[in-house]
Amino acid sequence: MVSNNSQIGKIEKLFNQLAGEIFSSLEAEEQLSLSLQAEESQFTRINGGRIRQTGFVNDCSVYLDLVVDNRRATASLTLTGDIGFDVDAVQGELNRLREEVPQLPEDPYIVLPAGVETSHTSKQGVMLEADESTDKLLPVLQAVDLSGIWASGRVYRGNANSAGNRHWFATDSFSLDYSLVNAKEKMVKATFAGSDWKQDEYEQSLLASIEKLKMLDSPSIKIKPGNYRTFIASAGVADLLNMFSWDGLSELSMQTGESAFLKMRNENITLSPLFSLAEDFSNGLVPGFNEQGEVSPQRIELIERGELKSCLISSRTAKEYGLDSNFAEESEYLRSPVMAVGELPEADVLQALGTGVYLSNLHYLNWSDVVGGRITGMTRYACFWVEDGEIKGPIENMRFDDSFYNFFGDNLEAVTAEAQINPDVGTYENRSLEMTECPGILLNSFALTL
Repeated sequence: MVSNNSQIGKIEKLFNQLAGEIFSSLEAEEQLSLSLQAEESQFTRINGGRIRQTGFVNDCSVYLDLVVDNRRATASLTLTGDIGFDVDAVQGELNRLREEVPQLPEDPYIVLPAGVETSHTSKQGVMLEADESTDKLLPVLQAVDLSGIWASGRVYRGNANSAGNRHWFATDSFSLDYSLVNAKEKMVKATFAGSDWKQDEYEQSLLASIEKLKMLDSPSIKIKPGNYRTFIASAGVADLLNMFSWDGLSELSMQTGESAFLKMRNENITLSPLFSLAEDFSNGLVPGFNEQGEVSPQRIELIERGELKSCLISSRTAKEYGLDSNFAEESEYLRSPVMAVGELPEADVLQALGTGVYLSNLHYLNWSDVVGGRITGMTRYACFWVEDGEIKGPIENMRFDDSFYNFFGDNLEAVTAEAQINPDVGTYENRSLEMTECPGILLNSFALTL
């Protein structure tokens, strides 16, 4: 194992040289922001406990944001690593934007590049070499049917603007996002992720999932629609919290009357004092600067002991509504949410639940009533019926439909003392860096509807 198998600093040097060349060519009235997203990743597809496909991605893209006379034009292109070629390519895109921007309308809420702020984060992990990943990953999988994606490597983010801002973030990370399947095609879904590989922790995590899979061999239990005592594990809680990025804790959604949290602001409704949520960058796993190069406070208290303290406020929203920005992304989504832990030990969850439903994961979430805070979705992947603190068997898939004003409110009975990091394993344009850190929750009532 090595700390990093890429040429540390090469992409950062390329970005800095590129920014220097391009910014020196600007006219006095032009303001430009450059942002970079890059990765050096290995992707491996595993099916049936065997390697089915593997490959490497070395990708580096730069994004241009040109502002002239309150008019904005944007572009993006892929870099090659050849500084001369890349400067010419970016200069060509800049010239195209110069022709385009006069034809665009003025933007009254445009946010101009500002400076001067700098930040630099470069984390090196203990990673598996590409040629040893098979030997490390597969042995513990031989007795089970596992399908999943292994992603590993270094991810980069950079931002610079003509006002003088310079920000850089690079980190190593890995994830195995997988499902275990039994002969009845019932599944356990989990993710093992981090930045420092530890073989024993990996094997323990897989063995815990394998134990859950064995529990799925029992006949499924059909339960009737109704309200049940329920424990939702950390992965399921993360799914619920991620809904708050959509018509949730966005200040723009509040101002336009589309937020699910309007009752908390307008009617002074509170949630349970056991529930606290913050946007927290202190763990260093997610860049603290946004796509405009603005640096967010290290911690933003969003909900504290059930009371709404703040929303995510972009500089654009702040300008439009006369507010102070906390430098959220322009779309005002959660990047690094952290939910506070409670006092219930994980080891005591089943006894505390007593009789009810244990939900490992949730699936297909959506708002069913935004104003009412109602979220609907499906139970799936290792969800069990529990009696007197003992798992009796898996439940058949059920639809739930309940309001977070209930399950993070009066119905929240306890929060586990341990939290887990649930990474976003999305790779739609590049490997995501977002994550959700949260505990599990015990509810005295949760609505299963179908």
